[in-house]
Parts: sequence; structure tokens; C-alpha cells
Amino acid sequence: MIAIGVIGIAYGFLSSNGERTFANLLLMGYYFACVCICGIFFCALQYVAQAGWSASILRVPQAFAKVLPVAAIILLVIICAGLYFTHPGLNEEHKQTVIPYLYKQWAVKGITVKGDPNYNAIIAGKSGFLNVPFFLVRIAAYLGCYSLLGWMIVKYSKNEDELGGMLNYNKSFKISVIFLVIFGFTIPLFAFDAIMSLEAHWFSTMFGWYNFAALWVSGLAVITLSIIKLRENGYLQWITEDHLHNLGQLIFGFSIFWTYLWFGQFLLTWYANLPEEAAYFYKRWEPQFIGWFWLNIVINFLTPLLVLMSRDSKRAVKVLKVACIILILGHWLDYWQMIMPGAVGPQSHWYTEIGILEVTTFAGFAGLFTYFMLSALSKFKSLAPKKHPLLEESLHHHI
Repeated sequence: MIAIGVIGIAYGFLSSNGERTFANLLLMGYYFACVCICGIFFCALQYVAQAGWSASILRVPQAFAKVLPVAAIILLVIICAGLYFTHPGLNEEHKQTVIPYLYKQWAVKGITVKGDPNYNAIIAGKSGFLNVPFFLVRIAAYLGCYSLLGWMIVKYSKNEDELGGMLNYNKSFKISVIFLVIFGFTIPLFAFDAIMSLEAHWFSTMFGWYNFAALWVSGLAVITLSIIKLRENGYLQWITEDHLHNLGQLIFGFSIFWTYLWFGQFLLTWYANLPEEAAYFYKRWEPQFIGWFWLNIVINFLTPLLVLMSRDSKRAVKVLKVACIILILGHWLDYWQMIMPGAVGPQSHWYTEIGILEVTTFAGFAGLFTYFMLSALSKFKSLAPKKHPLLEESLHHHI
């Protein structure tokens, strides 16, 4: 899968489609990082809630946390390359200049200088926040902070296995509290910077929480699918239908939350009918994107609603596995809808906007994540935190 991804990305650059290739790299780099961040968030949430049911499955999201530094470096490299590699302007707005492959609405040279042909008063007004050095520092700070706190949570859990007692559990609790506070304040900013600033004229105060919901649901789907596949291959045999039921409940509940935020952002924009806000959705209703726009809400809302609503479906492993795969692909499409119209714009018919470049890039990053996650998981001495104070409760979990 990694080899397929490398070949696909090389094909994208060699076919002189650098803009679309960089947009796909940003999409998958962001998705990769978000899934790893979700692993830390899951662990922190369980520690702060002092949840017992999840104690025996924590090694899987902890493996996600161990991969975040790799995902963070990859995302930073993609963003830096997208900002510093440029190509000739192909439209009236940036004629006779060079523009970066990513963040071209605000990172063009001279865009904040009065009298320059590229001057834009709106972007100039935001330049205190949207400037390349501060932008890169913020992205690095978010990812660095998440990686450090995730590493500490994993470290204390491993120490707990060796020493027992409550000391390391209490440390994990304190670090988890710190992580959740920082995460709550910064994850909307991470989404604003990495994704929303692709269309810097537009803004939505709901965008950050909408991205959080997508991060949480897609990450839960990857965690659940990983547990199911490990269980099918003879690992984690203590995981029962009751544990999977809880994970299915979380996926179902937060899929509805994602839909609420999607509809809230859409409805308020439609109702206000302000041109500077409605332009975001108007662009996604162009013929090249409208099919994917509606498929996005169908997949990410109707799939969990119709498939996971009943108790039995959450306890049926095959049904839950298929639902997870659909939602992983569905939230890839969700991120694609956030990125492509602003970063690339329409290129052809809606049914050809997703092609071999998108499929191969997805495959490459999926292979990369699988390799690093399973490598991290294999380094744990035990796939259950054997001296976690609530482990027995998890092993006897029943609902």
C-alpha cells in the first residue's frame, strides 16, 4: 500500500498536476494526524472519566498516540513544501506572479503590501494572524504539545505495568486533564489553520467543532476496526461484544453530533444569506462537486443511523466492521469536501473529481499508518495494561 501511494504521488507530480497532488497530500496528512490525535483523546477521556469498561483496550489507542510524532512531521513537511514550492499564476487574481501550491489565498508574495498588484485588503487585515512564520509556529506547537502529552500518557501506562500501585495511574489522570484542557482550546485553531485558511476570505465559528466531530468519529472507527481485526487474528481475545457495543454506541452518538454540526453550519449560512459566507457552500454546489457534497451527508449520517441504531447491530462484529469501513471512507470524503474546492477548484465532471491520484494517496497513507501503528503496538510487553487498577472491571464488563 505504501508503494502504491508513492507511485501515485509520483504520477501526480510527473503529470504536472502539482496543485491537486499537494491538496491530496494535505488531506491525507491531516487525516493521518487527526486519527493519531484521536487515540490520545480517547485515552485521556477514559482516564479523566475513570472509566472501567475501556481499560483492557487502551493499548490500541496508545499505539495511535505513539505514531503521532511521525504523523506530525509528515504533515509539517507537506505544509512547508506546499507553502514554499510555487507555480505560475493561472488566473486573473494572481496573473504575472507565482503562487504557492497550498494556502494561495493568503500566502502569495505582496498580498499585504499596498500598491502591489496582489494586494488584498481583507487578507491584509488578517495578516497579524495569517502570516507564514506565525502559521508554521502554531501548527508545530499544536502537534508538538499533543505528541508530548500523548507520549507521557503512554509512558506512565507502561511504568504502571512494571511498578503497579496508583502512582502512575494518578499521573496519567493529571496529564489527561492537562491534555483535555489544551486540546479543547486548540483543536478548533488547528482546524482553522490547517483547513479553513485554505479559503481565507471565509470563516465559520462552527468549523473547528465540526472538524473535532469528524476527528472523533473517524478516529473511533479506526480504533474499532483495528480492535476487530486484531481480535480476528487471535489477539485481544478478552474483548467481548459488550466492549464493541460501547464503541458502536460512541460511533453512533457522535455521528449524530457530527450531523448536527454539519446541518447547523449549513442552515445558519443559508438563512443569513451573506455573500461572503454563502460562497463556501455555493462553491460546493457547483456541478463538479455537488454529487460528492450530498453523498458526504448520506454516508456519514444515514450509515450510522440505519446500520448502528439497534442494539443487535452494535454487537454484530461483521456489521460493525462494515460500518467502520464506510465511515472511514465517508470522513475521508468529508475532508476532501473541505479541502479540494478551495485548494484546487473544479477540474472536470463531479464523478471524475475523485480518481487514481486520490485512491493511491489514500492507500499509501493507510499503509503508512498501519505499519507504524502495528509496529508501535508490537513494542508493548502486554496488549492489556495488566496492572491498571480498573482492568478487572473491564475484563468482566457486561451490559
